[in-house]
Amino acid sequence: MESEYIWDPLRRKSVRNTPEEAVRQWFISVLHEGMGVPEHMMGSEVSLTHAGKQYRADIVVFDRSAKPLMIVECKRPDVTLDQTVVDQAIRYNKELDARFIAITNGEKTFMFQKGTDGFEFMQKAPTWSEMVPLN
Repeated sequence: MESEYIWDPLRRKSVRNTPEEAVRQWFISVLHEGMGVPEHMMGSEVSLTHAGKQYRADIVVFDRSAKPLMIVECKRPDVTLDQTVVDQAIRYNKELDARFIAITNGEKTFMFQKGTDGFEFMQKAPTWSEMVPLN
């Protein structure tokens, strides 16, 4: 039996273990353990305002100067990752101006990098050091 709550290391508290929350917590571990993003450089459920409405970005990765670097939009595993999900992340990014966007449902993950003509699909996930080089 699954636990009713799951620990969120970014918010430093237990939160209700919904299907979307399980995907969010899984991807936080992917960012931290797989891509090398320090936990203190991530935020969970980050508030933002777009067109006068309040929204929450599932995960935001920040660079060394605390500027948003990547927005991650998490969906339940039964949600198809289609253009509407990409559009949602891009809409949030109009406020945050991150260079990277990721969308995931825990089964599939797509990453994009800002290019000259909008966001371009990435073949592989960048590491933390590739996203924020020292120089």
